[in-house]
Amino acid sequence: MSTAPPTVVLGDEFARTLPELALPRQADEAPAPRLLVLDERLAAEVGLDPAWLRGPEGVRLLVGNHVPDGATPVAQAYAGHQFGHYSPRLGDGRALLLGELAHVDGHPRDLHLKGSGRTPFSRGGDGLAAVGPMLREHVVSAAMHALGIPTTRSLAVVATGRPVRRETVLPGAVLARVASSHLRVGTFQYARATDDVDLLRRLADHAIARHHPAAARAANPYLALFEAVVAAQASLVARWMLVGFVHGVMNTDNTTISGETIDYGPCAFLGAFDPTAVYSSIDHAGRYAYGNQPVVAEWNLARLAEALLPLVDDDQDRAIASAVEALGAFRPRYGAAWSAGMRAKLGLAEGLDDAVASPLVDDLLVLLRDNRVDHTSFYRRLGDAARGDVERAREVFLDLAGIDGWLARWRALAPDADAMDRVNPVYVPRNHLVEEALAAGEGGDLAPLERLLDAVTAPYDERPGLDRYAAPGPEDPDYRTFCGT
Repeated sequence: MSTAPPTVVLGDEFARTLPELALPRQADEAPAPRLLVLDERLAAEVGLDPAWLRGPEGVRLLVGNHVPDGATPVAQAYAGHQFGHYSPRLGDGRALLLGELAHVDGHPRDLHLKGSGRTPFSRGGDGLAAVGPMLREHVVSAAMHALGIPTTRSLAVVATGRPVRRETVLPGAVLARVASSHLRVGTFQYARATDDVDLLRRLADHAIARHHPAAARAANPYLALFEAVVAAQASLVARWMLVGFVHGVMNTDNTTISGETIDYGPCAFLGAFDPTAVYSSIDHAGRYAYGNQPVVAEWNLARLAEALLPLVDDDQDRAIASAVEALGAFRPRYGAAWSAGMRAKLGLAEGLDDAVASPLVDDLLVLLRDNRVDHTSFYRRLGDAARGDVERAREVFLDLAGIDGWLARWRALAPDADAMDRVNPVYVPRNHLVEEALAAGEGGDLAPLERLLDAVTAPYDERPGLDRYAAPGPEDPDYRTFCGT
């Protein structure tokens, strides 16, 4: 007796509420779709049967070729500052929002495709994606979720059977990802540029309802929305910094209203601690270097404030004054999140006087930078030092006098080693391991990717047999990643 296929229900709230920002579009037909990787746990969370998704109709859903009744796939419109330069019309040039799924937590999630073909926003692009960059997004977003960092999540990567022409001919793929939404600072910039205040208000109301419902009860809901996004982004970027994540393309169209990390193109994790680290092939000036990320986030939020001004107050001077005051909360919020995170990484007691904690943190960062110490593994070695074995922590420094003096000051504060192990990961997607997995995956061998996923999706649990996933890779100052367009 055959089992009836499940009924997949995709909402069309975005397309209905904001038709000016939604261009109906169908995905290109994938000639020979083949599932490469599926996050079965995420599938279950959004009410999709993993076994069905692995079958022919499920795979066709994941590339946009099987569209459930009532669904309206759309390419979303947005603008954005890219490397500081304003582009008034970006939008989904190779992506589609299939619709919204119900999540077990009661909040809707977008089901969104990347690499599904050309749209009216494609400009000169082909609208396609290659296997390698889509597998990168899958593994890095899975790692970020496991680290407890808000992120869009990859549901699946499907090879299309269509070649993609870049510098060479590569196998094509579609990424299916899930997010609280795909609303960005750039979405508001696009709506503001239309001079349609009703559209801007409907967009803001949609964002409030979807992400920041408490703002609806505030005396000034739109100012409260901005304040909520400031808080969400301050927390998010602090978390990036604490684990050594470098986004690589912090354009305003990659800055979410929800406070989730989005778009894993030229991204990487720090090897040696270096505030100037840049991993993007197109960031020639280092605008989006690791150490610049908090400043860039604040700059992007200022662009959101500009877009919201007509809703904040009818009087522009008052609106600007209110927005500037609200934006002023970013630095203290970021600073508090960063400081609390660093105290946790060092196992320090919560009540420790800041006059003791801050110099300790600052002096350590100088030592790490000057000695080019691996960011991730150092903090795990420091956990050993808190238990009495200081040699593993000190042996990675050339300046032994400097680290010995620091360790003595730190150990005198009785750091909590077990608490440190709960926040300092053993495994992150190290750049050389990611490249190894992607190269194998492009050639059809997914075993290295699966082994890497196994390590990074339980990042705090040190396990036998995974030593190479914890070890620093070879230093390559010229290492760069690409967005795949």
